[in-house]
Amino acid sequence: MIRRLAVAVLALTLAVLVPAAPAAAHNRLTSSVPAEGARLDAVPTEIVLEFAEALNPTYTQLIVTDAAKTRVAVSAPEVDGARARITVTGTPGDNVYTVAYRVVSKDGHPVQGSYAFTVGAGAPAAAPTTAAAAAPPATTGSAPTGPTALIAIAIAIAAVVVAGGAVAFWLSRRRRPAV
Repeated sequence: MIRRLAVAVLALTLAVLVPAAPAAAHNRLTSSVPAEGARLDAVPTEIVLEFAEALNPTYTQLIVTDAAKTRVAVSAPEVDGARARITVTGTPGDNVYTVAYRVVSKDGHPVQGSYAFTVGAGAPAAAPTTAAAAAPPATTGSAPTGPTALIAIAIAIAAVVVAGGAVAFWLSRRRRPAV
């Protein structure tokens, strides 16, 4: 009786906690050309970002801005699997440029981030900080933290306790002789 109950509670615990693991597997930027922090002699004709998972072309956005937060003219993103490519169509000069991206993971979670590179002498020393602030911070693929994580843990524990109680009740009802 106790062994069955323990096995049932363990199985329910695994059933509740294991499916939550893939939520941490959000898409992420794995490489870029030009690379983050690169110093180039001339403005690149194209910018390529490679991600860990395949991209949905409908929900892939790439924006390039200069140190003054002015958008640089670029083509619409061309998506091929996990790679997104844009062509620089304008004629920007020496500056610090920020590439901001927003993509949607397979699980539907939006991921966004940005990085900067410099062309020529770049902009004044204060500009990189301003340019980096032009795009929202990167969203990592880490598990939720803070109140969200505590609520998820509390719900999982409550589900295990309720399921364990239901199994114990069911097992105790099975053992009683019919009246």
